[in-house]
Amino acid sequence: MIAQDQLIKMYLEACELELQTFKPGNVSVYADGHDMVVDDFRLSAKVSTQSITNPKYSLGEKIYYAVRQTREAVGCNTNLGILLLAAPLFEAVKYLTVSVSLQQAVERVLKETTLADANWVFKAIALANPGGLGHSEQQDVHREASVTLVEAMDLAKDKDRIAAQYAMGYKDIFTVAILMYNSSMDRCCDPRVASLSVYAGLLSHFPDSHIERKYGKKYSDLVQNKMENIAIRLLGSDDFFAIEETLYEIDSEFKGLGINPGTTADLTVTTLLAVFIQDYFVPS
Repeated sequence: MIAQDQLIKMYLEACELELQTFKPGNVSVYADGHDMVVDDFRLSAKVSTQSITNPKYSLGEKIYYAVRQTREAVGCNTNLGILLLAAPLFEAVKYLTVSVSLQQAVERVLKETTLADANWVFKAIALANPGGLGHSEQQDVHREASVTLVEAMDLAKDKDRIAAQYAMGYKDIFTVAILMYNSSMDRCCDPRVASLSVYAGLLSHFPDSHIERKYGKKYSDLVQNKMENIAIRLLGSDDFFAIEETLYEIDSEFKGLGINPGTTADLTVTTLLAVFIQDYFVPS
């Protein structure tokens, strides 16, 4: 069992590393955007630490109370996706053993989600009020749930990449993103470059659901092509300074068009957190 204070440290480190990563279209220390600044995200991480890691809370309670504390502190949705994805990782920690991997523990957590979890998360999502939320004919978050949390996520998996992680047992994280991160770290030993490799790599493989909720497929090819180029260049050199100018150009273009790959940024934080938990529990 990993102590709560250590989980808090991992969570804050993952959130900060993601902010230290130049992610075109997204907020980072290199560039603000979309009426948000880095300090909004740092404060969001800080105020949500106790709830999202609280071992006495259920999965759904972790998410709801962390969202509520964030909303009270910054007044907008900065981290709903992060909290939705981080909570099962923290819940899974109690199942980790030498013979049970983090991936297996997360799969168990997801199988055990309840109707109560769904209702807590519905309340959290309605409170955060993410862009493009709207209403749904099936399991609308503005009404009481009638299925478990993972069943509700399964209904949304085709239009939301975060919901898809619940439905697929975090497949994108454990079979794609962590491998990208570790491969980059083996080459360059720079976690910021490795984090960028995850962000660019995921965007070159999967459309960002935050963008597609807002614009449909309008910018999907543009984003994929731009980030595939970055991913390929990183595979060739892992030299951040060699692509820094290009990153600024893409960042300016994306933000000028209102493009924010927010879901992919959330998946990047989740990847970092999963790596930190794995490395702590099974040191290399």
